[in-house]
Amino acid sequence: MRLSTLKAWACAASLAAAGALSAQAQGNTYNTPGNVLISDQYNNRVIEVNPDTWEVVWTFGNGSSVAGPNSVVGVNDSERVGGNTLIAGTGVPAGAEPTGPNGCADNRVMLVGQYGVIHWQYGQAGVTGSGWNQLNTPVQNTYLANKDVLITDQGNQRVIEVNHAKNIVWQYGQTGVAGDGWDQLNSPNSAEQLPNGHILIADEGNNRVLEVDEKLNIVWSYGCATCSQLNGAAFASRLADGSTLITDGNNNRILDVDSNGTVVWTYYTNTQVGSVSNPLPSRAVQLKNGNILISNQYDMQVIEIDSNWNIVWSQGQIGVAGNGFDQLNGPYDAKVIGDYTGLTPPSHR
Repeated sequence: MRLSTLKAWACAASLAAAGALSAQAQGNTYNTPGNVLISDQYNNRVIEVNPDTWEVVWTFGNGSSVAGPNSVVGVNDSERVGGNTLIAGTGVPAGAEPTGPNGCADNRVMLVGQYGVIHWQYGQAGVTGSGWNQLNTPVQNTYLANKDVLITDQGNQRVIEVNHAKNIVWQYGQTGVAGDGWDQLNSPNSAEQLPNGHILIADEGNNRVLEVDEKLNIVWSYGCATCSQLNGAAFASRLADGSTLITDGNNNRILDVDSNGTVVWTYYTNTQVGSVSNPLPSRAVQLKNGNILISNQYDMQVIEIDSNWNIVWSQGQIGVAGNGFDQLNGPYDAKVIGDYTGLTPPSHR
């Protein structure tokens, strides 16, 4: 979780030794349904992984700690949109990753093609702001059915819908104002559009999840700024049965909460052998087979659990940060390509 606002630090360029596979080496493995797309936060890259071989078959991000046309800094979120990838370049605070000891802002949402070309971008590389075409710590992005992009602009305390012309057409949260009153958020960490058009928001700093309508009314919520149900609501998605899957980051757990606010089940992410005490999970999404894919950030792993809480697949070595084979560094998000259960309906893909 990133609760503080990132500044536009001056960053020295530094390239990681590992890089993307060549286009020739990628062959026909790119964008294969069932592959896992991972936002490998502190390695400054997005990777697509073959789940059967654990091999990286596609990468965007050359490891640089400077935001640019071939790099992404502190990536927090990504999703495959047709043959492109929507990526949130959040940036990193000082000391978070080895190539940028003084920290570095990115503040961009990008639609990137297979060969690394940025086809569309909102936000300016390394520029922190709240004006036109400016962001402040965009932690999550979702491509909507109308081809707009929903951006969780955490440092600006808002969720915005941006069209292709880069105009804000809808907003929840008052720009730059942190609070828990009407039309206020406190370090929001995710936003998803529901089939009814409402927006489901993980309002991390207020320890709550909100469902708001187009007129900015709260129509459902779980937790609150002064309540104890949640501590750091990192992510939320609505499941097919109407319940809500919540990543309760600071409590190191995943919750399934029904429409009445009753907890259906809980899974703790710090109980496996070798886990750090506070892995701070950042994302949990339900797959079509009913399993849950979890980004267990500081355990340096993405894990898939079944209904009996067995880990049936993982990427990354528990507690070991790296960028080699089967290694990650602070993975923040993971999704299975072609499998978006619990997220925005995939009518646009």
